[in-house]
Amino acid sequence: MIKLIVSMALMVLGLLLFACQVPSKGGKAVPKPKKPWEKGNSIAYNQEINEREQLKIAAFLDHRKDFKMSLTPSGLRYYIYKKGPINQPLLKAEDIALVSIKIQEMEAGVVCYETEDGLDEIKVDRNDYESGLNEALKLMRKGDRAKLILPNHLAHGLVGDLDKIPPLSILLVDVSLEDIIYTSK
Repeated sequence: MIKLIVSMALMVLGLLLFACQVPSKGGKAVPKPKKPWEKGNSIAYNQEINEREQLKIAAFLDHRKDFKMSLTPSGLRYYIYKKGPINQPLLKAEDIALVSIKIQEMEAGVVCYETEDGLDEIKVDRNDYESGLNEALKLMRKGDRAKLILPNHLAHGLVGDLDKIPPLSILLVDVSLEDIIYTSK
């Protein structure tokens, strides 16, 4: 009786092992054909990333009621928490902004960059800073201080900065516009 049970168990095990093998060609396993990556895949992937980012940002802001953020069509969130004189003109492309900046990852809180000595000199829209920072500077006047939330597409995107900012990072920026050198007419 025990031999019969052992024999049947071995047969079932053998069938399971051979039935689950990948079809082979010339003794080698044939891989399943891969579906080619299409434009629609990229669109769907980016939409999913954007939706997840919006949820993370909303959760972050739920815990910071004092951040009275405005939202631009590009997805930049900004809050000018200290306003300079209203009679000062807004920055325009190619004006030079003298700023103090602190950039950190929104979720981890890790500081990625901070102005150390003096001020950073930024020629608006003609620099290597985040596009979201350039957009925000054009909403500011001399003396303004603002908090910004830059989704990854306004920061460093899919690859990060290859140094301190990881891929797909949402950035929290604190910027103080100390002075302006107007170059635009």
